[in-house]
Amino acid sequence: MIHKEGKASILISLLVLFGINALVFWLAPNVIWLQDLILFASLVMLIIVLQFFRNPTVITTPNESHVISPADGKVVVIEEVEETEFFKDKRIQVSVFMSPFNVHVNRNPIAGIVKFFKYHPGKYLVAWHPKSSTENERTTIVIEKSNGTQVLFRQIAGAMARRIVWYVKEGQSVKQGGEMGFIKFGSRVDIFLPLNTKIKVELNQVVKGGKSVIAEF
Repeated sequence: MIHKEGKASILISLLVLFGINALVFWLAPNVIWLQDLILFASLVMLIIVLQFFRNPTVITTPNESHVISPADGKVVVIEEVEETEFFKDKRIQVSVFMSPFNVHVNRNPIAGIVKFFKYHPGKYLVAWHPKSSTENERTTIVIEKSNGTQVLFRQIAGAMARRIVWYVKEGQSVKQGGEMGFIKFGSRVDIFLPLNTKIKVELNQVVKGGKSVIAEF
């Protein structure tokens, strides 16, 4: 299934690729090898665009004690940091990097009420840059569980990602694993957890959004 955020991009890609192929056929009607090469390259590009916007069905098994991965990708950061925007104290940060080949749907790591939301315009440093969490275009979302525990996570744009989409707002009740947004092309999601949280992943581990358990309370 193709994600709704990809419809315009796919249509534009089709029009551009059709135009390139039509131009080649018109300018070089007798150069068959060039026509075949451009056609093959166009098909490859279209497949890449289609796979980027794929939206596979994900069934999340709700668990109050689990923090699940908000994105597909690879764990690139596990460290204690000072969270300066909302908590203003020390937290455990776990970051998941999404390459252009990962599914880019973002999901709620826990169930609860959205207590805080803010969009920040910013730079487009590479997503693994240490300052991307505070200087890149990003959103900050805080979800509070029924017992008062709060989890903060950020959608962060990367060098290629120039559009972050979100579907949540303050005061909204959300389900664990429910779709909360989308980031186009390479990017990452940071999760900030209480210090007493038990981390269940390791650096460079590949995780699945809505499925993999990042941490346990």
